[in-house]
This record gives sequence, structure tokens and C-alpha cells, in this order.
Amino acid sequence: MLEIVIAGGPVMVPIILGSVMAAAIILERLWTLQARRVVPRDLSRQVWDWVSRNQLTHQHIQELRISSPLGQILAAGLASRHQDRGTMKEAIEDAGRHVVHELERHLNTLGTIAAVSPLLGLLGSVTGMIRTFGALTSGVSGDPASLAGGISEALITTAAGLMVAIPALIGYRYLRGRVEALVVQMEKEAIAFVEALQRKQFMDTLGRSGNPTAAQNAAQNVAQNPAPGGGR
Repeated sequence: MLEIVIAGGPVMVPIILGSVMAAAIILERLWTLQARRVVPRDLSRQVWDWVSRNQLTHQHIQELRISSPLGQILAAGLASRHQDRGTMKEAIEDAGRHVVHELERHLNTLGTIAAVSPLLGLLGSVTGMIRTFGALTSGVSGDPASLAGGISEALITTAAGLMVAIPALIGYRYLRGRVEALVVQMEKEAIAFVEALQRKQFMDTLGRSGNPTAAQNAAQNVAQNPAPGGGR
């Protein structure tokens, strides 16, 4: 194996470094982007239980913010729950942008490795052919070893570049798709939670206004639209 790397010439160094970086990024992102770590199954229902029982505290919001990406989004909405719907939505969207940025961390680097590795292989092919033609012009065309060195460098670097680029591109596409799926799921959870929270606040307002008929209608509306997380 070491002989092959040496035969590939200096271009093999960045190709090998790229392969190590790509493997590290793929493994780290596969671990980080697990659904149970990003969108915990019962998180929305647990938060809703706190809200519906009036047990929500600042400590709960802080714990929620550091628990998971979904928790960070819900915490942003809860922190502005006493504001109007537009302000709450803006806070959730702002938190969502930060969360998406964190979920996509290192993916651009992985995509760059997938794009650059074949070019490095092509560069190695060019340098190998330059060596071959240099051997021809130096008058040693009768020495097969001199010609084989340049040709092997060209073939080895081309193969190495493709061997790095193909799995890196597959990993990039897969992880990008997983991020998009998680973002859609978090959006659904956040929208359902905001709607349920708005209904509860509306019902509480009607209850304090002393209008039993309106409060009863609001309660029926809440019953027909269950708390977030119930269908998962």
C-alpha cells in the first residue's frame, strides 16, 4: 500500500488528507443527525404538558434550549409566548435559521472534497504524463522503468481521486437529504405547537373575560385539535 502511495507522487498527499476529512465528516454527521437527537419523539408533548398545566418556568426553557435542535426552536417560541403571533413566528424562524446552519455544519466542506478530489486525480495524471514525456525526450525511451513510473503515477492518482470523490459525493447527497427531511419535520412540530399555544391563550383570555359560551366553544376547538406530538 505504501508503495502505491509513493508511486502516485506528491498529489497523493492532498487526496489522502481529503479522504480522511471526508470519512470524519460523514461519521460525525451520521451520529449528529440521528432523528432521536434532532427531533426527540416526545419532546413536543412534554413541553405542551408544562404549558397546559401552567408549570412552565424559565429553567424549563433553558433546559429545552440546550436539549436538542427542536428544543432550541420551541424554546424560542416559548420565550416570546406573551407577544403577538407575528413576533413569536419571527423568533421561531430566527432560531430555525441558526439550527439549520448547525445541522449543515461541515457539509460544504464535504461537498468541496467530493468536487476537488477528481481534479486532484486529473492533476496527478497530468504530472505523470509530463514525467513520461520527460523520460522520452531525455533519450531513455528504451528504459521501460522510466516510462512506467510516469504512467503509473497518472493511473494511481486518477483512481485515488475517484475513490475519494465517489463516496464523498454519496455521503454529501445523503446527509443533505437527511437535513432537509429533519428541517421539514421540525417545521411541522413548530407550526403545530404555535397553533396549539395560540388556541390555549385564546381560551384563557375568553375564560378571564367571563363569557362561558365563548370559552366552551374554544374548549371544544382545542379538543378537536389535539396537542402537538400526539400523532407521532
